[in-house]
Amino acid sequence: MVNRRQLLMAGAAAGGAAVLLSPTGSSAVSLPLERPLLNPNVIEKYRTNLLIPEVMPPARRHGRGRGDEYLIGMRQFSQQVLPPDLPRTTVWGFGAATRRGTFQFPGFTIEARVDRPVQVTWINQLVDRQDRFLPPLLPVDPTLLWANPPGGIAERDSTPTFTRTPGPYLGPVPVVVHLHGGHTQAESDGYPEAWYLPAAKNIPAGYATVGSFYDRYRASFAEQYGIQWRPGTATYRYDNDQRATTLWYHDHALGMTRQAIYSGLAGFYLLRGGQSDLPPGVLPGPAPALGDPPGTRYYEIPIVIQDRSFERDGSLFYPDSRAFNGTCTNPADYIPNGDVPPIWVPEFFADTMVANGRTWPRLEVEQRRYRLRLLNGCNTRTLILKIAANPTAERPVDPALPIWLIGTDGGFLPQPEPLDEITLGGAQRADVIIDFTDVPTGTNLYLINEGPDEPFQGGVPGVDFAPADVNTTGQVMKLAVVPRTGPDTSVPPDQLRLPKFVPLGPATNTRRLSLDERRSTTSCGVNGIFLGIVDPDGTAVPLNWDDPVTENVALNATEIWELDNRTDHAHPIHVHQVEFEIIGRGPRGNKPPTAQQLGYHDTVLALPGEITRIKSFFDLPGRYIWHCHILEHEDHEMMRPINIGPATDPTHAETTTPPAGESRQPSESPDHKHDRRQRKPAQHDDRR
Repeated sequence: MVNRRQLLMAGAAAGGAAVLLSPTGSSAVSLPLERPLLNPNVIEKYRTNLLIPEVMPPARRHGRGRGDEYLIGMRQFSQQVLPPDLPRTTVWGFGAATRRGTFQFPGFTIEARVDRPVQVTWINQLVDRQDRFLPPLLPVDPTLLWANPPGGIAERDSTPTFTRTPGPYLGPVPVVVHLHGGHTQAESDGYPEAWYLPAAKNIPAGYATVGSFYDRYRASFAEQYGIQWRPGTATYRYDNDQRATTLWYHDHALGMTRQAIYSGLAGFYLLRGGQSDLPPGVLPGPAPALGDPPGTRYYEIPIVIQDRSFERDGSLFYPDSRAFNGTCTNPADYIPNGDVPPIWVPEFFADTMVANGRTWPRLEVEQRRYRLRLLNGCNTRTLILKIAANPTAERPVDPALPIWLIGTDGGFLPQPEPLDEITLGGAQRADVIIDFTDVPTGTNLYLINEGPDEPFQGGVPGVDFAPADVNTTGQVMKLAVVPRTGPDTSVPPDQLRLPKFVPLGPATNTRRLSLDERRSTTSCGVNGIFLGIVDPDGTAVPLNWDDPVTENVALNATEIWELDNRTDHAHPIHVHQVEFEIIGRGPRGNKPPTAQQLGYHDTVLALPGEITRIKSFFDLPGRYIWHCHILEHEDHEMMRPINIGPATDPTHAETTTPPAGESRQPSESPDHKHDRRQRKPAQHDDRR
């Protein structure tokens, strides 16, 4: 495994020979590669205050039955991500489409109530002032199985074929928004093939403007709610009929999620109320609310932690060649000469930590308790978070304060858990309380990261792997203790009584599923990690995204999934629609869950060489997905569809659902599309 520190954290330049694609995409040449990267060590830490996201203003409020309506756009703009003496950064972000000053990275927080529905019209506004489409901010590899708008209706959502190695896609951007952790109907889930382009005036002739599932879901939504989706938009309904918890929303377009989230398309969605919540005043608060006057102090704060790299001009840096990490530098290995995507990289570890859209921010904390809702929004990185007194001490360090874990992806735990550290794989959340009551004023504490600067394999920092660089990616934010300004009426975490936890009932079916690697036919090594099934003889069968559906689940079934990780590092596995219990782990899947794995989850960190056993209840019919939330992996087909109830898509699924207790093996149904990888080569405009 290449040491990422040597490649990324050299700072000002990453030198050496590398393969670059020529402007025409007709050939590849070996040239010196110099990246004018901004050295993370010259970025002043703790210069700017933590940005606390405001609350997203609704477009309309209705009675309890109809809930609130939002019009939320996705736009490109500049933001001061780096400290003020450094350039601004062009990013993408969400905002209220009819209100100025609301577009931000991360997006404003949607505040929702249990059993009060929310309706959101998501608008693709990635256009310039003349309504011409904007290209992607970051390099998009068109050789993957992806949305593929240039393929038109016939070849959208497929793997294109090329007669020469292409450059990055430069056309209009497809988007589709997923409420991560939401218990939503299929047409509102943000299915990767339900994307749509902006309603730009210069969409090239022949381009598909919507994905394969968009028209079906548009018709279904119109039939149920009498609302027509306009071009460049999709309207979703979130019933919020689940436990109070921390959710988040982000783009999920097929084969492009890594660039969209890295560019900034993410925000919090906080669900409150109901029997699974606590009364106001029990936990630290307030959180931001609509209409708060400037200067309001908050004691409940959502924080998304991400890693980013920057060019010297402040722009985001993301690799544009498979040669980036010093391997796979032979152009003969690249599609169509070989089987290696020329631009996609298996993972990316950036060199600068960003919290709520600012590099290494600071937060003044009073001598009282704080509730922090933490989210790992990194593309690849696993975080191991701890409160420390010295941010540059040799790792691992003793914690300066315990982190009281009270909730995870699916809401509150059965009871509070005092932990020295919190481990978060990609997309996982932790609802925590940190008590600064007895910390002397003037004390500086730090939220640090001891996760590795390379793929996580499990184990203990400093023993089983080298922790993150103490000078850069090992630091997240500063916590400066100041005097309390008012009473703290919240309950101490060791005295908290959390809402009653009701476990799932007995399972009706068990599936053994695989996480496995495929190697390139060239010298490039691993060329993708795939989900699949495990045959009765123990053989793993890796499957592509567009292979026939194997996870055909009976409606209202409770199933155990055994995730057999046969790769050499951990994968955060996310299952849409459901919240699951983690019931076992280890080489045989029979070890009990850790304290952090209690309660309900929608994402689980499956460790290498282990079987992770989860139990889920599937109560909404339709097409959903499960996938790895290492974004580079999900974009290269570490993602599979789930069909719940009778199959409804003859182009992608078998037309029958096996009875509970059976797990159908992949087989070609008469109505299944032909293998889209076997199309005749087409002549594409490779620079689109």
